[in-house]
Amino acid sequence: MKLRLAVLLPAVLLIGCRHSGDITAENGGGIYSVRSACPLIGVPAGTGDITLFNPSNSTDARAIDITATITDVRATCQDAGNDVLSTATFTVVALRRDAGPARQVVLPYFDVALQGSGQIAAKRIGQVALNFADGKVHAWTRAQATVRVNRGVATLPDNVRRILTRPRKAGEAEAASDPLADPAVRAAVANATFEHLIGFQMTPEQLKYNATR
Repeated sequence: MKLRLAVLLPAVLLIGCRHSGDITAENGGGIYSVRSACPLIGVPAGTGDITLFNPSNSTDARAIDITATITDVRATCQDAGNDVLSTATFTVVALRRDAGPARQVVLPYFDVALQGSGQIAAKRIGQVALNFADGKVHAWTRAQATVRVNRGVATLPDNVRRILTRPRKAGEAEAASDPLADPAVRAAVANATFEHLIGFQMTPEQLKYNATR
């Protein structure tokens, strides 16, 4: 399943190979980092597992019908040109209580672009179909979500970039201060940072069960 969002997903701070302009031991010491336009993929806590009951109004262990889990979440990124194309793939594995006849179970999942400040920039509900073979209790399927983002949305303003990349030498007053302690710098970084989150779309009761089981 493909998802196209006209937003820029998370800028990820990565420790990588040296590049021109990096702060290294040779030019005064310090730590260097590379900011990528590729998204950071994740599954929010409490949304990577889902339990279906039969009867549906029961949460007794004996009434568990289907359990499913999102796993093996991976991302590939084509970081070239004005847009960044990120494709997230994930596996849903499921177990049913009874090895009965062939059966299909469809589960909803959400795909969210979350801005670093906590604002949902875009959301889509998709579905995955799990096909249990006759006499089998296990099923699995693979799904994907593709995001095309505009590089400009995740680009830090020049003045903020200069503050973050300015060389700092030991002994200087600035060396002891974190540039992200400046509210304006912190806000600029948050606004240019997005997360790509995937999880099961659940009812309040299902979320409560996950939190209390």
